[in-house]
Amino acid sequence: MVASLSARRLTTVALSLLAGTVLTLTAFAQTPVRVRGTIEKVDGGTLTVKTREGATAVIKVPDNVGIAAVLKRTLSDIKANDFVGIAAMPQGSGPSRALEVLIFPEAMRGTGEGHRPWDLLPESTMTNATVAETVTKTDGQTLTLKYKDGEQTFVVPPDTPIVTFAPGEKSELKPGAAIFVSAATKTADGTLSTPRITVGRDVPPPM
Repeated sequence: MVASLSARRLTTVALSLLAGTVLTLTAFAQTPVRVRGTIEKVDGGTLTVKTREGATAVIKVPDNVGIAAVLKRTLSDIKANDFVGIAAMPQGSGPSRALEVLIFPEAMRGTGEGHRPWDLLPESTMTNATVAETVTKTDGQTLTLKYKDGEQTFVVPPDTPIVTFAPGEKSELKPGAAIFVSAATKTADGTLSTPRITVGRDVPPPM
């Protein structure tokens, strides 16, 4: 019963995050805002967040906000046929260097599939795709990902953050918690609003 409940909750989170990804990719007219930072204050349904850039963001969250917790994983947890997301930096004609790897739960397979620009660092990219091949080397691991329109190969250094998602709780949105908001929208009063938040449980969201 507990396992079944957890699976249903994860599926709900998966669908929420999938919807968020679709909005991020298609609703360019609304220009969704991404927020990376640490919660400084919680006042009812309002979060005050110190962003990684040093600014202060005020984010309103509904009672039914979707929450995904980020859990730490390792290179050895990545297997062929896993569906993963890799933020990376291009390295000329060679494989891109991974900045982080997200191992999607099976319920989220296919989320945002493809290769696109990302804003983790200037010129960084995001690729969500299936692991076609893994090659272990002395200095890390090489992953080849395949998606509908092509494939990409990445070098994953040993110190690269590797994470996955689990169902989160609203109680985890507390001062000191590191969060990532992928698709906030700006309201009339200048604050931000979001229906879903990713929160670090045993590791900060690296994406």
